[in-house]
Amino acid sequence: MELVKQTRAHVARLDLSTAQVAVLDGQAHTARALWNLLHEYVTFRQGRLASVKDCDAAIRQARREIDWIGQLPAQAAQAVLKTYRQAWANFFDPGHPAKRPSFKSRVRSRMAVDVPQGRDLNIVRLNRRWGAVNLPKAGRVRFRWTKDLPGATKGGPAGRITGARLVKEADGWHIVFRAERQVPAPVSRPGPQVGIDRGINVALALSDGTTREHGDWLASGEKEHLRRLEKKSARQRRTRTPGRPTSKRLSRTYGQIAKARATAKRRALDWQHQTTTELADTFSVVVVEDLKIANMVRSAKGTIEQPGRNVTQKAGLNRAIAGEAWGRTLTLLEYKTRDRGGLVVKVPAPGTSQTCHQCGHRDAACRDGTRFSCANPVCGWTGHADTNAAINIRNAAGTAVSGRGDLGAARSVKRQPPRAV
Repeated sequence: MELVKQTRAHVARLDLSTAQVAVLDGQAHTARALWNLLHEYVTFRQGRLASVKDCDAAIRQARREIDWIGQLPAQAAQAVLKTYRQAWANFFDPGHPAKRPSFKSRVRSRMAVDVPQGRDLNIVRLNRRWGAVNLPKAGRVRFRWTKDLPGATKGGPAGRITGARLVKEADGWHIVFRAERQVPAPVSRPGPQVGIDRGINVALALSDGTTREHGDWLASGEKEHLRRLEKKSARQRRTRTPGRPTSKRLSRTYGQIAKARATAKRRALDWQHQTTTELADTFSVVVVEDLKIANMVRSAKGTIEQPGRNVTQKAGLNRAIAGEAWGRTLTLLEYKTRDRGGLVVKVPAPGTSQTCHQCGHRDAACRDGTRFSCANPVCGWTGHADTNAAINIRNAAGTAVSGRGDLGAARSVKRQPPRAV
């Protein structure tokens, strides 16, 4: 049996003391400052970019001469250099969408620290709910145990933890373990094919007539609390003197808002994980639209010479699209389907929601909200608009623009001509 290396990440919440939070905050700010120093050192040189050897020597010299850089462990400092060099490699790669590396803002950048060596973590499970891990300069730290880690427990999954990354979110610090395992190579498996239409009124509509829906991410009381916090922040901003630093009260309000929104994001991510796992287990071929989401959520404000129309309505639509996180749903579905020997196929998006899947008649007036009524008098099919679009997406698998998964399955799907149901 052929084995392949599988790398996955597992996120866990850390239980830190006040002193440990201060240590990690200091390390994260030092890592950000080191990135900025590297960027200044590289970009202000005359003639060429600095080599890895030059940057490494500069970091070593800075650690000897600048006391506060010593807050960051030496291995984490080397990880900053590695990440920075990779950012330039991505920028110079013609097929990569990465932008040119730039300075990191203290306010807008994400606080994170790398722990490159997994052997130093010394992971131990304490009980059913908690585990413990060693963090450089922070000591022994408990973390929330929600899943067995490869090589960390007796009788657990085989593999090893190759490293970790500490990330600060709105609700505190989290650790992201990098787990590596040897698993059997995925083989193409038989199973049903399905088309999925991603929407707003209906989160996921399937070509078999079923849907995958969710409720509001926040309860009514939580939404009211968030609304009051946003009004409070607006009042505090009005009294802020332009050019002066943000007050501690306003910063605290921003933190409360971020924590409420992080709760909604965690619930959305949990629903996406459960739903995509169920879909990957059920279907061997999943067909979706190749949506250009960045273009779909562009602002409609326009310019002074050519102002936009229906700006408020478009802004509400953009928020709704962003709240569904269509791109993240597809990313989860791709790797889970691939692990199970399945395939995710992307097809062109135009016309799928305006075309009748029975007769092929295309007319934008056929769709009225969630209802689709074919204008062809010979056909006259009526039904849910999103289900109709999902069937068209499934039938368009023969015109796929890309596929993720088993190549043999991809060829078999592309041979199938569009068919009516």
